Amino acid sequence: MDGHDSQDPKQSPADMTAFVQNLLQQMQNRFQTMSDSIVTKIDDMGSRINELEQSINDLRAEMGVESSPSPATPAKPTEEITKEEGSA
Repeated sequence: MDGHDSQDPKQSPADMTAFVQNLLQQMQNRFQTMSDSIVTKIDDMGSRINELEQSINDLRAEMGVESSPSPATPAKPTEEITKEEGSA
């Protein structure tokens, strides 16, 4: 055992360095995989949103409704009406 104990301190720093480098490489690989997966999912969601928007526009066209701004940006007349109601 004494011979093994005398070698332990000499090997320990090299072994620990190799272990830490291996661990960091594994973590980097996992983060890269997760990052790629997230970017792919975001791209897929963007495509789905574009398809949904196109479907909505197609349905509007079939119903004879003119294209209007997206619901996220209300038309100005609606804002003016709301302001007038608040001041009345």
